[in-house]
Amino acid sequence: MKLCWFDDYRLGLVQGEFVLDVSAALDGMPRDAYPALSGDPLITHLDRLLPAIAELAGSAATIPVSEARFLSPVARPTKIIGTPANYVQHVEEAASAAEVFTTRYSGPIMEQGLFLKAISSLVGPSQGISLRFPERLTHHEMELGVVIGKQGSNIPESEALEYIAGYTIALDITVRGPEDRSFRKSIDSYAVLGPWLVLADEISDPGNLAFSLSVNGEIRQASNTRYMILDIATQIAWASRFYTLWPGDTIMTGTCEGVGRIAPGDVLHCWIEHVGATEVQVR
Repeated sequence: MKLCWFDDYRLGLVQGEFVLDVSAALDGMPRDAYPALSGDPLITHLDRLLPAIAELAGSAATIPVSEARFLSPVARPTKIIGTPANYVQHVEEAASAAEVFTTRYSGPIMEQGLFLKAISSLVGPSQGISLRFPERLTHHEMELGVVIGKQGSNIPESEALEYIAGYTIALDITVRGPEDRSFRKSIDSYAVLGPWLVLADEISDPGNLAFSLSVNGEIRQASNTRYMILDIATQIAWASRFYTLWPGDTIMTGTCEGVGRIAPGDVLHCWIEHVGATEVQVR
């Protein structure tokens, strides 16, 4: 099943080339009382909403995927977590261009640690990327996004994949420079998720997914999640040692080689095997 938020926060079920409006299923979603910290409400209550979503599918109004305005499939995460330098060839790429990537962040991932992106940076593909500092070097970083499905802390690696709600395309947009990594990556619109969430049971092996990114039709990045240095289960377990993971929390699992500059007017085409494809405009 593929779920999305589209247009004016309508809940959608994506089937083939169409989006089915199943927003009525939200009538059965409990309302969190202030000051609840339970993560993204849709992901939190997903299990109880799925039967209603399936029942509505037969009679739901539809629109073509090509006409839908896709928002982030996760509306209210408590955290967006980034895994740095998680592909060997990207590590080599950064080391060979220290004048661009700086030498501030070096050493194994476990020494560098994970980083956080502000949730205020989160947008969907249709909202696009607004360059805050067009005079500075800004790079695209294409990644698999892993969305947590239930609360967990100190999760064993052997159980980590059981905590996944689903997968999505993620863009970790990055301003290069000497400042702290989280500071440069938390600018408004610099965390793109979408166009939809593919539920975990549809992807048998997230550790073997091909993916690619092109800019204006030119392939820049192309790799496979099997080349990750830290696999997905390790990332989830490690993150949960430092902070409680809540439904909707999203891990951007690292980018491969081929990161490059983006500029206003560019169109990014992103694709992940078994997840889907989307286009994101830069302005």
